[in-house]
Amino acid sequence: MRIAVINEVSARQKNSDIIKALEGRGHEVLNLGMTGNSELPELTYIHTGLMTAMLLNSESVDFVVGGCGTGQGYLNAAMQFPGVFCGLITSPLDAWLFTQINGGNCISLPLNQGYGWAADVNLRFVFDRIFSVESGCGYPETRKESQQKSRQTLSRISQIAHRPFFEILDDMPQEIVKAVAGFPGFISVLDKKTQTLLQKYIED
Repeated sequence: MRIAVINEVSARQKNSDIIKALEGRGHEVLNLGMTGNSELPELTYIHTGLMTAMLLNSESVDFVVGGCGTGQGYLNAAMQFPGVFCGLITSPLDAWLFTQINGGNCISLPLNQGYGWAADVNLRFVFDRIFSVESGCGYPETRKESQQKSRQTLSRISQIAHRPFFEILDDMPQEIVKAVAGFPGFISVLDKKTQTLLQKYIED
């Protein structure tokens, strides 16, 4: 699995905890947002929500790990876009149920509120559980068929309720798109078609 980690400014210092918690699982992890490097330009959850949508809609990654202080801002920003199915994850049980029932492709972590003693250990437990079960399989056994149908229906609703992602960019606030397209290292992980589309925002 190809996993993107995208931290915004208020949670930049937690980036190393997330990367460490994902190590040794056999996944390719791309650290694409803010790190402890204070020289990087600042990204808010508005920026990271758009980055998430670009990555998932271009199929450049399979899964995105994001968040913010409470997890709510990033969750709402990411869910404005088609093809993004995000859950607010606070515990290993949340992670285990979200994967099976909702079959999401993105999680939002609260990285300031309630982030205290052993929070780094909780992150490891969250990732232990989120990758331990089949995505979208349904839970419990008696509800599997119904939940699988609901997940498929949700995907169709997302397509109906949203314009195609790449039609949205020209109508987005241009300072946001430019900041995302120009963020160090971000554009290089996208597919060639998306890189070409974003190039004009860098050159303008």
